[in-house]
Amino acid sequence: MSGAFSGLDWAVVGLYFLAVAGVGFAVNRQDSGDARDYFLASGQVPAWLAAISVLATTQSAATFLGGPDFGYRGDFTYLSTFLGAFLAVVIVAHVFIPRFYAHNVTTVYELLGQRFGATAMKAAGGMFLVGRIIAGGARLYLAAIAVAMIIFGNVTAANVSVASAFLILASFIFAFHKGLKAIVWIDLLQFVVYVGAAIGIALLLLQRLDMPLDAMIQTLSATPDGAQGGHDKLRLFDLSTKLSAPFSLAASLTGIVLLFIGNYALDQDTTQRLLACRDARTSARGLYLSIAAAIPIVWLFIAIGSLLYLFYRGPAAAGAGPARAFQGEDITVLMHFILTEAPAGVRGMMAIGVIATAVGTTMSALNAMSSVLIQDFYRPWHAARRQAREDHYVTAGRIGMAAVSAATLAMAIGSYYWQHYTRAPLLDFVLSVMNFAYAGLLGVYFTALFTKRGSSASVMVALAGGFAVVLALQPAVARALSLPAPLQTLAFPWQLCVGTLAAFALCACGRAVRQTDGAARHARLQEI
Repeated sequence: MSGAFSGLDWAVVGLYFLAVAGVGFAVNRQDSGDARDYFLASGQVPAWLAAISVLATTQSAATFLGGPDFGYRGDFTYLSTFLGAFLAVVIVAHVFIPRFYAHNVTTVYELLGQRFGATAMKAAGGMFLVGRIIAGGARLYLAAIAVAMIIFGNVTAANVSVASAFLILASFIFAFHKGLKAIVWIDLLQFVVYVGAAIGIALLLLQRLDMPLDAMIQTLSATPDGAQGGHDKLRLFDLSTKLSAPFSLAASLTGIVLLFIGNYALDQDTTQRLLACRDARTSARGLYLSIAAAIPIVWLFIAIGSLLYLFYRGPAAAGAGPARAFQGEDITVLMHFILTEAPAGVRGMMAIGVIATAVGTTMSALNAMSSVLIQDFYRPWHAARRQAREDHYVTAGRIGMAAVSAATLAMAIGSYYWQHYTRAPLLDFVLSVMNFAYAGLLGVYFTALFTKRGSSASVMVALAGGFAVVLALQPAVARALSLPAPLQTLAFPWQLCVGTLAAFALCACGRAVRQTDGAARHARLQEI
């Protein structure tokens, strides 16, 4: 079958973008003129919609392309990370979310402002912006792989650059006018699209394979080049103690817990949805619903990778000849299948699955970064000089959104070279880049919540220190610094553990907070 997109496929893609525009218009007919409405949907998001929006935000192109990539290369051990994710959800729902609602914050970093002062709040917000640009660019790069294959038929630096520009422009246009209220409903559409596309891909693979279930299980459990050096491709738990294994059970119960706490509690991109609910109880319920729904969806995408392995490298593939050959990079295997095996029209419907995840997550990131840029930086600065109406801050938010869009695009292009240099699987790559911001933020928040130590200066040192430690533990940097051999291959969950511990120690070195600043400050410390 030809891999070229037909007119029918492009028509399907066009209908998708019209549907996104239609949902945005129907949900929010009037332009948002209030900053709280623009950034937090006036606190009216129900639990089920918050759950879907969080799911659509966290499960980006990293899931749509990275899940199949992981299943094709390896096994099902990534699913064991949900043990750590569930522990993180319990902590976030009962420790972090109640405090956010008690302080009526618009961004999670305002809490640090009440504990350590405005400088600390801005430093934490700045670290989020740096980390989100890095992580958002990495996610955008993954989606650009798919779009580049659709438009150009191959993946090169130039093609990825064009595809990334297309996706960031589409995301910016949809996020520009409507704010979070429209975005969460668009997230619902994106969720339906990408889950529907995944189901369609799985069914098409099963139809093309025409292989009994017991034969599939037998083949996957005894592959000659099985997962992680010859293990069963159906393996669910990695019980090894190797510090280079990113999804071992030990890593899932330590570094992965920290990763999900950072994602759900300290990353404005995700937490913004949880802050848009009516109260803390509704927010926590949405978070629990989100993690429960994520497990079968991630399983589906990894299972697609296993089916792709059977299709291209299993026993049936040997007799299919060149018609079933796949010689490209593993990261492109899903899009290769969609473009060469799916019929016209259906091919377009499957392709918009990855476009939906890309546009949805990028819209979310742009809105979240804009909210931090305005609420934590611009609003305090401007309010100290002159009064302004709320629509002024909405306009400023849109200008800020344009700025972070440009930075995210630049990072997406840089991610092409980064990922090709490291040769990391897509899931490892996207998850690991989050460490740069999360290590410092986790150390600072743990100091704020569980000690009475720390100062504005130690917060800034801790944020920079966490970033520096994670950077030093990157394999290429660790080798250049001649660090001990185990540290040169340290998996990203363990990198996050080390970075968080270092940041916590640095932040706690700040002077103990003294109760000499009046009753109001004392009350704030007691609440925190």
